[in-house]
Amino acid sequence: MLQYVAVTTSSPFSRPTPTADRAPPPSGWRHTSLAPSLPEVHRSILVPGGGGVMRKMLAFAGPGLMVAVGYMDPGNWATDLQGGAQFGYTLLSVILISNFMAILLQHLALKLGIVTDRDLAQACRDHSSKPWAICQWIICEIAIAACDLAEVIGSAIALNLLFHVPMVWGVAITALDVLLVLLLQNRGFRVVECLVASLILVIGGCFFYNIMKAHPPANAMLRGLFPTAEVVTNPKMLYVAIGILGATVMPHNLYLHSSIVQTRAYERSEEGKRSAIKYATIDSTVALLFAFFINAAILVLAAATFHGTEHANEELGVERAYELLSPALGIPIASTLFAVALLASGQNSTLTGTLAGQIVMEGFLNIRLKPWQRRLITRLIAIVPAAIVAAIYGAKGTNQLLVLSQVILSMQLPFAVVPLIRFTSDRRKMGGFANSMWLCLLSWVVAAVIIALNVWLLVRIGRDVFGAE
Repeated sequence: MLQYVAVTTSSPFSRPTPTADRAPPPSGWRHTSLAPSLPEVHRSILVPGGGGVMRKMLAFAGPGLMVAVGYMDPGNWATDLQGGAQFGYTLLSVILISNFMAILLQHLALKLGIVTDRDLAQACRDHSSKPWAICQWIICEIAIAACDLAEVIGSAIALNLLFHVPMVWGVAITALDVLLVLLLQNRGFRVVECLVASLILVIGGCFFYNIMKAHPPANAMLRGLFPTAEVVTNPKMLYVAIGILGATVMPHNLYLHSSIVQTRAYERSEEGKRSAIKYATIDSTVALLFAFFINAAILVLAAATFHGTEHANEELGVERAYELLSPALGIPIASTLFAVALLASGQNSTLTGTLAGQIVMEGFLNIRLKPWQRRLITRLIAIVPAAIVAAIYGAKGTNQLLVLSQVILSMQLPFAVVPLIRFTSDRRKMGGFANSMWLCLLSWVVAAVIIALNVWLLVRIGRDVFGAE
């Protein structure tokens, strides 16, 4: 049986060392070596040097699932629910296309981490002037706080739906995850990965049961996977489609993936890095395809249950979907499973948000705090506005805050995507691992599409908020 060993700080795998197995970084970087990303778990999971393909795939399995969490967090649920209720299965193609975009950009993030032994935040600091690095850090911190805000609200709504906990108290309860994250990090990175995987299975299981009870037509779902001109010609459908596409890539996931892939103690030679890129990409692709299943399941459930009914044109938020699901399906447990999946989604996103916050602060500023201190700071930034809105406006206000958090994430996206593509396309920084011409071109096209859609979405939201014609 393959054993995964958590290496202590005395192990040669616990810190980067100038040994023969570590290829020197390309000369395009200003600093030839940096402190390891997430030092407490850096190179802490053993990768077998020999053995079969399955053993290596198992060794690299885990980071992809942690990244996939960002593509199924509570912030994505509203657009998926609205798209399914209003337009049936038509927008399944949009979810599929957006998933392919995510697979591409996450591949670039993991490649940057494996080849250069630095995460995206460290790479930006190394490449930028100090004032610009600080500006990038501030922008990224705001985005992570916004993402954390969505997780806080999603968890609070789920607690309210399941246990009738008032929204204000639900927001406060989510602060306790600081202790959970601290406990898990002390027990090793594999424990964090296993918990994330377990919660993803809970989410998938809940939606699988509800979909089986909803009996969606297979032919309609299959047709929905192929793009149609109506997505572009129908303004309302286009608006929802852009909401799905524009929120596809979560910027903090790019920082996260470039770091946690370095938890594997792979050989730092050129051959070892090529092997690591191969297996890490398989892990990431499989995990993101599972995230596609979750997002598609939300849309399919809404389409099978609400499309063509009197509720199709409602503003179908999470709470409203919870209220209508059991009566529509005739199954009392359906709404409960929906809320359980929402709670699991919020808590999962919390775990990955913890690591992303630590990576960004340490990478951009080279300031190292204890993980629980870093998490507490970020959590307070998210909890304070969520608690105020929950106390004054209740669930309706928190839904509006949820939309605002997604807008902030969209604004930060270019500051993560553009440097990532620039770095991985630069032969001075990546050596022989630099993006090929076709991959470089495809990456810039994907980035341009995502950024343009986010800008368009921001303009539309601005018009809705300020009542512009």
